[in-house]
Amino acid sequence: MTASATSLLQLDAPWTQSEAQIIVGKDILELLSSSMYVDPMSIFREYVQNAADSIDEAKAEGIIASESCGQIALTFDETNRSAKIRDNGIGIKSEEFEARLTAFGASRKRGTTLRGFRGVGRLAGIGYCQELVFRTRALGEARVSEIKWDCRIIKSLLRSTDGVTDLKSVMGQAVSSRRVHGKGWPEHFFEVELRGIVRHRDDKLMNPVAVRDYLSQIAPVPFLPKFKFQDQIESELARCFSPGRFKIEITGMDQVYRPHRNTFAIKDKISDSFQDIEFIRIPGIDGTLAAIGWILHHGYMGAIPAETRFRGLRFRVGNIQVGEPVLLEDLFVESRFNSWSVGEIHILDPRIVPNGRRDHFEQNAHYLNVLNHLGPIAREISLRCRRSSMKRNWLKAFERHQILAQGKLKFIRQGSLGRVLRARLLSEAKEAVREMEKIASKEALKQEFEDSLRASLKRLSLAISKVDSNGVKRGPLSRMRGARKKAFEEVFALIYECSQNEVFAKHLIDRILVRVK
Repeated sequence: MTASATSLLQLDAPWTQSEAQIIVGKDILELLSSSMYVDPMSIFREYVQNAADSIDEAKAEGIIASESCGQIALTFDETNRSAKIRDNGIGIKSEEFEARLTAFGASRKRGTTLRGFRGVGRLAGIGYCQELVFRTRALGEARVSEIKWDCRIIKSLLRSTDGVTDLKSVMGQAVSSRRVHGKGWPEHFFEVELRGIVRHRDDKLMNPVAVRDYLSQIAPVPFLPKFKFQDQIESELARCFSPGRFKIEITGMDQVYRPHRNTFAIKDKISDSFQDIEFIRIPGIDGTLAAIGWILHHGYMGAIPAETRFRGLRFRVGNIQVGEPVLLEDLFVESRFNSWSVGEIHILDPRIVPNGRRDHFEQNAHYLNVLNHLGPIAREISLRCRRSSMKRNWLKAFERHQILAQGKLKFIRQGSLGRVLRARLLSEAKEAVREMEKIASKEALKQEFEDSLRASLKRLSLAISKVDSNGVKRGPLSRMRGARKKAFEEVFALIYECSQNEVFAKHLIDRILVRVK
């Protein structure tokens, strides 16, 4: 190596820690608010989630009795287009309040059993209102602490292409705080107020019914007392974790409950009911319990309408739903069978983490392990769906053959047919009965439908036997002779052969026979 080459190598300096000033740009605020929470309704999930954590902390501190339900109240003011979410949780001490409410990604919850941990959920409402106000009071404090985010200023500064570019400057102009007298306020609470809510997507954010329906699916609320499987589900879950008991009320409405009912509509005049429950335990990679779940079995009569708000196999963490009801549909033999199912999987392994939007999970071996265990379960549900579909198809075929045979007998009893056509219709009726007997003998139908199918077959066979033994019914044609009778028989046969609707053909022949009399 030459001396010049050696000197060049010696010019490479060792790595050192950067001393450059870190600049956090203003656009990070948009990324952590409106860009993070694309579905406007998700802001209620974030604030209810924080409220549930606050209540759990209050129970841990003995401020709320452990056996009591935490209180979360939602109120709407249509005139001022505002909404409030208040809980009776632990609150935030005044000396910590401003620092915690202006921090980004510095949550104290990471590594705990609490639900939120990224420290950005409170920003969810920035993109959907004009002002976002937080207020709180910790037990023993005389004053209520308030902080206000002026979302109009934030949006204006974010749109601006000159002037303020860093996050700190935006917050300096948009965020203000104060303390007010505590008279009239609860002794301990936390409240979020969204003022001047923006109209968005059918204005659901200002629709208490839509909010109730949304929270009934995703929030940690109880099942209806009349739901027959509620005790079993709550008892089984309580063996593995505390799902929490929270009472969510919306002003002017009943308490929010889970949407599950004992019976539910499938289609017009067709309903189904939950018949049995199956519990699931999924082991983790290291032998610990990764998840626990339940599946409600029913008649599997078809896709459950979305309006029921409980269809699909769903994930929950901290008893709060993660993702949409279609998140697991790829596990089924046919994706449509997910909409035939009803069940929930509660994730217990802390290494299985919801992503930032809480619409999916961070992909890792622990999450994939859960999917691997759910695969056979989804296939078993798919098999139930297919069996049920086959049963319904067989029953429909049985009914079609029954209607066909009955229609043939009505024509024969009419007494308007010649011997050849009469014999053909009788043969077709008997063939329909033979097809019905094949269906009735299927093993899959015997346990549930054998008695009713055999009863229908017996009645129809008896009717055919009577028609067969009685010969041609005496009627208007029986009094005719020669060419006139033959002409009517040929005309009636043509009407029968040419009509697309046998009911119409019979009705027309009946009218002709009245005139013949």
